[in-house]
Amino acid sequence: MKTPHSLIPEQKENAKHGEVYFPIQKYISKLSADSPVITTHWHEEAELTLITKGSCIYQINLMEYEAGTGDILFIPPLLLHSIILKNSAEFCSETYVFHMNLLGGNNADICSARYLTPMVNHELALPYLITLEHPAYDSLREYFSQLVSLYDARMFGYELAIKSCLLQTLFLLLQYSNARSSTESDSSDKLKIVLDHIDQNYAEALSVSELAKLCYFSEYHFMRFFKKHMNMTCIQYINSIRPEKAVELFEHGNTSILEVSLSVGFRNLSYFYRAFKTKYHMTPLAFIKRLGPDSV
Repeated sequence: MKTPHSLIPEQKENAKHGEVYFPIQKYISKLSADSPVITTHWHEEAELTLITKGSCIYQINLMEYEAGTGDILFIPPLLLHSIILKNSAEFCSETYVFHMNLLGGNNADICSARYLTPMVNHELALPYLITLEHPAYDSLREYFSQLVSLYDARMFGYELAIKSCLLQTLFLLLQYSNARSSTESDSSDKLKIVLDHIDQNYAEALSVSELAKLCYFSEYHFMRFFKKHMNMTCIQYINSIRPEKAVELFEHGNTSILEVSLSVGFRNLSYFYRAFKTKYHMTPLAFIKRLGPDSV
């Protein structure tokens, strides 16, 4: 049995989930008062999640969904999504992230052409949130339980059974699919462009004007657009991403706080200290010490 990973993704994940020939990975996500948010991100894989404790707000493709213990969520590939803790001391979920190629998404057959490819292209809109009252819930919960058992036990042939289980899940969700709104898709695409640009250029002096031009918006319209969908201003978002990048540098052995601060885009060291402490509730030096004596 493989140890489940902690799901703390970036805006556009580049990590490979699972193995090349079996692209599926189990993750355990936890939120608390000290770490109440999984920031907006997207990736090429789909997600199937069971909330095991607490309540939260999922933002999926720019829409908000209240979810709690026992609820199941399906997030298709390439959709923006985030999680915010809501009305509970702690949140925990179990997620299986899998590439559609595992199910034959890259095959030239009717299943790929009629169902899997349209799912990836968002031409088919499957339900994202399946609550206990949803007519498909009992069957989906059974499939999820089978998936958990198969993934953990890994008996001979388990890959075939997991593939079958996921296909049955998608078949069931397809019975509740509908057409996707082109306006919704257009807004999501614009936000992805902005987030990708920030992720690639976070160390530079990014301006609202520069980001607004990517969407062909006025600065005023862009600022309202960004805050509406991200629940923070773009400057707040950039200054939230930069400490995450600093953590990566610290974890890779760079212990010069000034050097790291400059590398991630902070030109003022005291500003870096404030931003880091706001996000991680400790100073950069305290974080480095937590990494171990060899890091100091």
